[in-house]
Amino acid sequence: MAAASDSPAVDIRDLDVTFVTDGGDVHAVRGVTLDVRRGEVLAIVGESGSGKTVTSRTIIGLLPETATVGGAVLLDGLDIVGLDADALREIRGSKAAMIFQEPSTALNPVFTVGWQLAEGLRAHGGYTKAQAKKRAVEMLARVGIPDPAKRVDDYPHQFSGGQKQRIVIAMALALDPTVIIADEPTTALDVTVQAEILDLLRDLRDQYGTAIVLITHNMGVVADLADRVAVMLEGEVVETAPVKELFAAPRHEYTKRLLAAVPRLELADRTLSADEQAAEPVVQAEQLVIEYAGRFGRSAFRAVDRVSFAIRPGEVLGLVGESGSGKTTIGRAIAGLTPVAGGSLRVLGVEMNGVKERQFRARRKDLGFVFQDPATSFNPLLTIAQNVAEPLVVHSDASDADAARDRVDELLDAVQLGGSFGDRFPHELSGGQRQRASLARALALDPKLLIADEPTSALDVSVQARVLELFRELQERFGFATLFITHDLAVVDMLAHRVVVLHKGVIAEEGPTGQVLGDPQDAYTKRLIASLPVPDPAEQAVRREAWRAS
Repeated sequence: MAAASDSPAVDIRDLDVTFVTDGGDVHAVRGVTLDVRRGEVLAIVGESGSGKTVTSRTIIGLLPETATVGGAVLLDGLDIVGLDADALREIRGSKAAMIFQEPSTALNPVFTVGWQLAEGLRAHGGYTKAQAKKRAVEMLARVGIPDPAKRVDDYPHQFSGGQKQRIVIAMALALDPTVIIADEPTTALDVTVQAEILDLLRDLRDQYGTAIVLITHNMGVVADLADRVAVMLEGEVVETAPVKELFAAPRHEYTKRLLAAVPRLELADRTLSADEQAAEPVVQAEQLVIEYAGRFGRSAFRAVDRVSFAIRPGEVLGLVGESGSGKTTIGRAIAGLTPVAGGSLRVLGVEMNGVKERQFRARRKDLGFVFQDPATSFNPLLTIAQNVAEPLVVHSDASDADAARDRVDELLDAVQLGGSFGDRFPHELSGGQRQRASLARALALDPKLLIADEPTSALDVSVQARVLELFRELQERFGFATLFITHDLAVVDMLAHRVVVLHKGVIAEEGPTGQVLGDPQDAYTKRLIASLPVPDPAEQAVRREAWRAS
């Protein structure tokens, strides 16, 4: 690990960034001064629009042509502000590299991962085809991909989400850059996979002296990995401190609010009323089996294997587990989007095993769905009001969006947006505002059952806290049953009456939320809980060792 007294790998001085837009100039970054040393992890945190991603992208010259940059960004002593495209191309990969948030979009699906790794090496010269492939195998081995000599010829779709993120890290490391910019590198990952990726980044810092700029909204990740933290608000750095000092004694009011918004495991049981407990379940699964048909003569893949659970009126059931555990598959089956192969699944009184769409269509208005990414679930050509009105029009509760406007305004008020937001388009809303509008659309028909699939995983911590609090208020007010699918155990603890832990298509553990999370009996549940980073550097260091031991 490089000594702290070494000259900075990155030295940002009085950075100003302004974007020219149709609506006028946007001053995104104002007078930012930061440095990152070799062998150090600097976390930059703040809400969407705070300027953290813009600041980090100036290090690698990835801002659009509409940006005007002032100040200095010294990368290994070289000021990159004002460099032309050819000069920037030379430093990308060799001096600075970026790990993007979503590996599925960062990797080209039509080329093998080995080819994509070698492409960057060949672009900088000095590698023959054979040498580049050998280096690609070495890099896959370094980031923990099993059997790298064989897997180097596989395509991205043949890897899990965590493995794809490791491959993106391998691509960033291929030319041994001075600094790596990690932009939300674990947001879309399950907690166990996230723990593995954080361990890998920690090894890069400690073994190779790599400087890392970490952009994240997860304060647990900051506590787990960062050495120093810079807090940004409205384009300015409002506080910088060593990680332990910042968590123990935050100085700025905004930092205090940010830390206060982090969901924590409190293990407080939520209970149903006697009437709700005695009521007929809204969803009843008994020995449920869901399979995906095999291709090219292969046998079917069993995604869900003899699972039994119930969701009663007014109950929130948290469904947790890693990618591939079957939780989203169950959500899709309840919504009638994936067929049932065996056992029984009754949804709103309809047996889904062998059901025809015409049999279930009448009950669809009793079922709402909140998607993980509202940006892709909204029609970008329609206003928010038109998008929210869509279920009302489809189910003939309104002749058109204009006729539904009073109901839409009422819904937007309920999710704390206000009717004026209805006239905006989806791209004119922030992520948290879009998710609130998505919740309004899901509630448009007063559903008896709501399916929420990772609805807050991509939101900033303070925005997430507001959306979750709103969700809890609306659930208690309207009394709809909810299947809440997530990999964030702290969110489950905040909302759910009961929790079901899925592992490879079977139930590992189930019961009241406080009981399962407070006194887990199954080894897999214990590992899930140990993998969840907490916003306390000292406690997280202890938990990290417990996770490694598990």
